[in-house]
Amino acid sequence: MIELGPVAWPPAPIRTRRLVIREPEARDRAAFIDLLASPEVHTYLGGPRARDELEREMPEVPERWPGSFVVDLDGAMIGHILLRRAHGNRRPAAAGKVDLGYLFLPRAWGLGYAAEACEAALRWFDGVLPGEPVVLHTQTANVGSMRLAAKLGFTEVERFRAWDAEQWLGLRSPGTNSARVPGPPA
Repeated sequence: MIELGPVAWPPAPIRTRRLVIREPEARDRAAFIDLLASPEVHTYLGGPRARDELEREMPEVPERWPGSFVVDLDGAMIGHILLRRAHGNRRPAAAGKVDLGYLFLPRAWGLGYAAEACEAALRWFDGVLPGEPVVLHTQTANVGSMRLAAKLGFTEVERFRAWDAEQWLGLRSPGTNSARVPGPPA
């Protein structure tokens, strides 16, 4: 079950210096399929899904629920951010907390888009649910994700073994100031 609680949805698009973080739309369907079928994107996530399966099963407007954001660069989707409270979490430190998840197309890697978009989504989250902590899970082998977690202000709560790999659980306490990522132009 995915929920954020009493949050008005969808919010107005969130603008940063280079990006728009917005609700998914029908025009994003092909990019979602590319994202979910990408072996590079799913290196640390158990592998990609079959493209033909995604083509059959993907709704016209994918991933449309509170906390699901498309990251848009110049009118095209380059990534997806999720802020969700997943019930039944097996890690006690994460139980009841909102989890930050993100996926970006390989062409968007290494350019700071993930940091810019996640920081904007977390600022939005802090505004609508002040005082709520956020957790983030990643494999320790995913060096890029570990760097991003640190930049966003997450600190290690625990490491554990799951899916045949060492996992990392980080916590971002309410009011945590992460590295300043540029906001919208003045």
